[in-house]
Amino acid sequence: MSSVAVDNKQLIQEYFNALSGQPKTAKVVNLYVSDEGLKEHIRVAEEGFPEYELEAQQIVAEGNLVAARCTFRGVHRGAFAGIPSTGRSVSQNFMIFYRIEGGRIAEHWMEMDFREVVGQLTKS
Repeated sequence: MSSVAVDNKQLIQEYFNALSGQPKTAKVVNLYVSDEGLKEHIRVAEEGFPEYELEAQQIVAEGNLVAARCTFRGVHRGAFAGIPSTGRSVSQNFMIFYRIEGGRIAEHWMEMDFREVVGQLTKS
């Protein structure tokens, strides 16, 4: 693995550690992310699931691309997807790919089953 890939893999692990279980303030997010779409995603998720946790089971890097197999965990304490706070805990696996540029996340692609998340919030 190239030194660039190693550095980028380490950056993503540091990013997960900095955000997981912590408030996702603009100051912290801006240290790691330049991708405006990802910033908005983090803001929306943080509103619905304050201090949500991210756990990476596997991180793979090649050059400026990093892939991670992860788990999202949070407690629904704010509106999310039009659903008022339920106080329910959710857990969902997902995959995310990042493109790193200038030591920050410049682009991302995520695959998560949001229907499953909504289902966990609305189950009887």
